[in-house]
Amino acid sequence: MKPMIINTPKGKRKIGPGNPAFIIAEMSGNHNQDFNRALKIIDAAAAAGVDAVKLQTYTPDTITMDSDKDYFRVKIKNVWQDQILYNLYKQAYTPWDWQPKLKKYGENKGLVVFSTPFDNTAVDFLEKMKVSLYKIASYEVGDIPLLKRVGQTKKSVIMSRGMASKAEIQLAIKTLKEAGASQVATLHCVSAYPATAEQMNLATIPDLAKRFKVISGLSDHTLGITASVASIVLGANIIEKHLTLRRADGGPDATFSLEPGEFKDLVQTVREAEATIGKPNYELTEGEKIGVLYRKSLFVVKDIKAGEKFTPQNVRSIRPGHGLPPKYYEEILGRAAKVDIERGEPLDRGMVRR
Repeated sequence: MKPMIINTPKGKRKIGPGNPAFIIAEMSGNHNQDFNRALKIIDAAAAAGVDAVKLQTYTPDTITMDSDKDYFRVKIKNVWQDQILYNLYKQAYTPWDWQPKLKKYGENKGLVVFSTPFDNTAVDFLEKMKVSLYKIASYEVGDIPLLKRVGQTKKSVIMSRGMASKAEIQLAIKTLKEAGASQVATLHCVSAYPATAEQMNLATIPDLAKRFKVISGLSDHTLGITASVASIVLGANIIEKHLTLRRADGGPDATFSLEPGEFKDLVQTVREAEATIGKPNYELTEGEKIGVLYRKSLFVVKDIKAGEKFTPQNVRSIRPGHGLPPKYYEEILGRAAKVDIERGEPLDRGMVRR
C-alpha cells in the first residue's frame, strides 16, 4: 500500500505502514471561545510531540438552523444530552477569522494544522488557507455532495467511519477518490462521547485496511490512552485524540479530552510501542549474545579419571553456558573420559573418547 504523503512545515511526511503513526491533537471546542486559550492548546500539542492539530470549520448557521423544535434537541445519552443543536454549535465552533492565525502559529511550531469542513463554504475557506489535507467527520460520511467537493481539492483525506456501515464506507471512499482525492485514510471511530473500552472493537482497524485497501487508524473518544496505544499493535497508522488544557475548565468536549501531560504520555507511549513492534527477527541482540553464556551447559561436577565413564553423578546440566549444550547429555552418558577432568570444568568434545 502506498503511503499518504503530505506537506508539513518540516518537509514531506509519509503516513502509512512502515512509518511512525501520525498523531493528531483535536482542538474542537476546547478553546472555550478564547483565542489565547486556543494558542495555548497548540503550545501544549507541540510540547507533547504531536504531528498535527485539527480544527473544525463551521458556524451554527452552516451546520444547522436556529430552532428549538424537538427535532433539534440532542436525544442521545452523552455529554450533550438535551442541548439544542444551534446553541451547542454556537458554544463549540471555532471562529473562522481565528483559523488562518492558528494555522500560521502552529506551523511556526512545526505542526500541520488542518480542519474538518462541514459544508462547501468551509471547503472554499480552507482552500484559501491552503490546508495540506482534510478530515471528514463521522457524521458527514453520508454527505455525498460535501465529499465530492472535498475530493475536488485533490488533497489527501482522513475520514472517520463512526456509525457508517460497510456499504456507506465504500461509497464514501469511492466518492472521494472519483472526485479527485489523492488518497483516503479511514479511521475506526466509535461515535460515543465518551466511548467505553467494551465498545471499541479495535480489531476493526486491520479489517478496514484489508477490506477497503486504505491506510487505517483510530479516532479515539475513550477516557485515557489505552485504546490509542493498543491500536498501534493492531496496525493503526493515524491516531486522533482530543486535547484540552484542563478538563475542569469545561467545554463541549472536555470530559473525553486529554490534558497536556496525559497527551505527552500518549505520544511517548505510542512511540515506545512502535519501537517494540519492530519487524520479525530471530537474530540475537548484543545483550543476548552475552546472555547465552549464562544458559545451561554440561559441566563435570566430580573429578573424573581418564577412562572413567560419564554418569549422572559426575556430569550435570547447569549454568553457565561454557560447556557442551544440554542436548548432548544423553549422548555423553556411558562414554569414557579421554583425559583427567577436574570438578568444575565445562565438558567439551575433546574430553570424550570416540
